[in-house]
Amino acid sequence: MNEEKKTVESSRTQMNEKMLQKEVSRQRSQASHTHSVNPSPWHGLWALTNRDLRKWYTNPFQLFMSLIQPVIWLGLFGKALDFGAIFTGSAPQLSGAILTSVFGTSSYFSFLAAGMLTFVILFTAMFSGMSIVWDRRFGFLNKVLTTPVARGSIVMAKVLSSVGRSLVQAAIVLVIAVALGMDTSKMTILGVAGSFAAMFLMAIGLSSLFVMLALRSTDWQTQMAIMNLLNLPLLFASNALFPAKFMPEWLQYIVKINPVSYATDAARQLLLGSTGIASLAFDFSFLAGFAVLFSAIGIVMSWRYLTK
Repeated sequence: MNEEKKTVESSRTQMNEKMLQKEVSRQRSQASHTHSVNPSPWHGLWALTNRDLRKWYTNPFQLFMSLIQPVIWLGLFGKALDFGAIFTGSAPQLSGAILTSVFGTSSYFSFLAAGMLTFVILFTAMFSGMSIVWDRRFGFLNKVLTTPVARGSIVMAKVLSSVGRSLVQAAIVLVIAVALGMDTSKMTILGVAGSFAAMFLMAIGLSSLFVMLALRSTDWQTQMAIMNLLNLPLLFASNALFPAKFMPEWLQYIVKINPVSYATDAARQLLLGSTGIASLAFDFSFLAGFAVLFSAIGIVMSWRYLTK
């Protein structure tokens, strides 16, 4: 009997060892599979950002259409309002001095061109929210939410893809503006880089704002209504088209809290050498604070509201 018990115990021990080996093998397999998914938040952020950028740069028509409006503003509005021609004949010697006093440069077209750069950023940032609405509507967002990708990465991917698109479009508009006659006498490589740094900060803040507003939306019409509601106030209650110092006093208070004003102001100071509504240090501080605040709010809201 004892021999029989020993045999049974030996068999059980061997079976337990085999089961233990199978369990270890299964866990290793799971670990290997998890490693292949790559749970790094940077991997998920890059994958989602690249997806949105690929949809844009593989569609030249979409890029072309996004450039039409600022180019029309430059080519028609900018050239039509030739304020310098008013003084031709009667007092041409005063033309440059008056225009410089009013616009900070002797050419309204150059003044407007700097404003159009920030207009492009604003226009593109508005559609960052629309992207997340369509992802939710077509079910792609639900698929992403089932993966280990962090909620914050989903929001920041929309923001970064919008920032990338807007900066490329702004660079194209700047080239077109120079070709049409923008003043380049005070333009330097460092100035161009600085102006794009200011627009980068504005793009992060505005894109975060519009993505934040779209986090729970499944209705593209609602998002379009929000965009139309904020679009014109952000543009006209800024110094993008006209100097803020000639606006009514109550409107100047709105201009001073509008991030578009400070990005435009930094671009004009760096590209045209104009005097601004604030110092460059204040412009960049305001834009950096705006970008950090709204991107942080967007990430926090994604933890709460970004659900299946």
